[in-house]
This record gives sequence, C-alpha cells and structure tokens, in this order.
Amino acid sequence: MPTVEVSLPQDVHAQFERLVDEEFVTEEEAVEELLSAGLDAYTRDTGDDRETPDMADEYADDMWDTAEDPAGGGPDEDYL
Repeated sequence: MPTVEVSLPQDVHAQFERLVDEEFVTEEEAVEELLSAGLDAYTRDTGDDRETPDMADEYADDMWDTAEDPAGGGPDEDYL
C-alpha cells in the first residue's frame, strides 16, 4: 500500500484525532475511509449537464411578501 505524508493545520489535526477516537479503530482506517468518501463526492458524475435552477427563482412567482396580508384584508381595525 502506498504511503502518503500530509501536513495539517493544528485545528484540523485536532478534529481528525477526535474523529478517530470517536468513529474509527485506527488512524489508517480513518484516513482510508475519509479519503475514499471525499474522492467519491468530488468525482461524482450526476450525468446531468443541465444547470440546476435556483429554488428561489423557480418559486418566486408563487411567493408573497410576508409584510402584506395574503387575504387582501384591510387595516387592523377591521379585525377588532
């Protein structure tokens, strides 16, 4: 198995050590699983070259201003 040496900032190393203590048996197992998961996520091909629409743009016409009365009612004294 190839050997890799990595330099990490102190805070990232501390997070890694906590994760190893809580979730993994050894540091080697943690490195292998975390790198595999990261590579899978990074190289994942969705097969869809179309640009995903922004949810806010998609539903903008269906939204209403929360400061307005959605029922179109009058001033507050109508509700007293």
